[in-house]
Amino acid sequence: MSMSPWRLRLLIISLLTVSILGALDHTIVATSLATVAGELGALEHMSWVVVGYTLASTVLLPVIGKLGDAIGPRRVFVASLVLFLIASLACGFAQDMPQLIAGRVVQGMSSAGLQLMSQTIVAEVTTPRERPRLMAIIGAAFPIAILVGPVLGGLITDYWGWQWVFWINLPFGVVALGLALVAIPALPGYGRQRFDLAGTIWFSLAMVSLVLAVTWVGDAALVAASIALFAVAAIAFAAFFLVELRAREPLVPLRLFANRTIAAGTALSAIIGVGLFSITAYLPTYFQMAYRTSATVSGLVPIATVFGMLLSNLASGWLVSRTGHYRVYPIVGTSLGAAGLLVMALLPAGLPLWVPAVVMFVVGVGTGAFMSLVVAVVQSAAPRRDMGSITASVNLVRQVGSTVATAVIGGVIGFGVAALLPGSMDASTLTPQLVHAASPGVQAQIADIYSGVFAPVFLALAVVYALGIIAAVLLPAGRLSDEREPVSSSEPVTA
Repeated sequence: MSMSPWRLRLLIISLLTVSILGALDHTIVATSLATVAGELGALEHMSWVVVGYTLASTVLLPVIGKLGDAIGPRRVFVASLVLFLIASLACGFAQDMPQLIAGRVVQGMSSAGLQLMSQTIVAEVTTPRERPRLMAIIGAAFPIAILVGPVLGGLITDYWGWQWVFWINLPFGVVALGLALVAIPALPGYGRQRFDLAGTIWFSLAMVSLVLAVTWVGDAALVAASIALFAVAAIAFAAFFLVELRAREPLVPLRLFANRTIAAGTALSAIIGVGLFSITAYLPTYFQMAYRTSATVSGLVPIATVFGMLLSNLASGWLVSRTGHYRVYPIVGTSLGAAGLLVMALLPAGLPLWVPAVVMFVVGVGTGAFMSLVVAVVQSAAPRRDMGSITASVNLVRQVGSTVATAVIGGVIGFGVAALLPGSMDASTLTPQLVHAASPGVQAQIADIYSGVFAPVFLALAVVYALGIIAAVLLPAGRLSDEREPVSSSEPVTA
């Protein structure tokens, strides 16, 4: 569908604003959680503010994708944005933790709709050739949120009160809604006679069980429940795949994964979640312990990583839209990621902090080179009637990969450090402040322990990126097309 330049600009401004708001919900709230839990008197339920959001956004991804295909992405996007604003208002007015958790669940549901429909709308109104550049602009919301979210959340909590962490969404969201109503053209759906209820039930059961299992696996009191939930998740996933293979209108169109482009692109998306997003949260702790830095200084390495991701994401999107060639970027990107993480595994502790910062900047550059690009490439190989569903699938594997890998890495670090600590130290009470106040000999011992525990983690993630090189090589060569015709072939639309 052709759009005038000014209307397309309004559309991208609206989608980018909404994407930033949705991405900030992951990072801006984290800084204020302790304050919120203390004021509401429910510190023990604090984690559910995050878990409830994650569960809702993950479980609803394929459902919302299918709904967008059925009734049109514009309707789903507008409804999701209105619901997101209502939920943000309700979260700020929450009087107790159950009210806040309920509001966060609704926020998670609506945020999934905003994320998916933004990408689907771009796919509907642009050519495959135009798509990478615009998708990269919208995809920049995530690294921007990582960079500014924690600081912004702290400032708002300290000077305005934690309620404004949620209410800040309202003025920007209302402006984005007005722009969306003007800029987004009518995008009719393709209609569906049957809804895959059985697939939805099995998928929801599987995802809820999996997210809760990986959330509880590190708690000694909940290990048995976690194992049981892993078993439930495995059974539910098996049943889900069997149902999807037989469904007339499946929730996830498994038939499309016979397409090499879609299969390889989806694998690359999962590698981003497993290979980089999962380790980012643990980098500050690693540098505080192994490099003996302060909390403030330890944040410089994740910032360098995300900054590299942001620059590379925008550059690769612009270059692909300019030339049409896309295959080289995931190949180079996964290679850089694998090399950088391998170097991280081999770095000795005690080096100047700029050394790992440069290495992780390279990893970020490699990841950003195909972070948004793979979504655009996969969309170019999918039929338009399944655009929402396939976009949901690409995002889903990234989110699930990140969630599961984050829990696994956390468990490995926790058990590894506890096993290597001397008997006089308790891993549960070990803090960077305690280590920095200890003798130089103890500090060196703790640094060696953390270096020894993190080295195999970095090595395993380097292997993940190395597998990504194979997936990238399997992407068909060619150039993205300027044609706007509906897509139904088994390869990307090429010139």
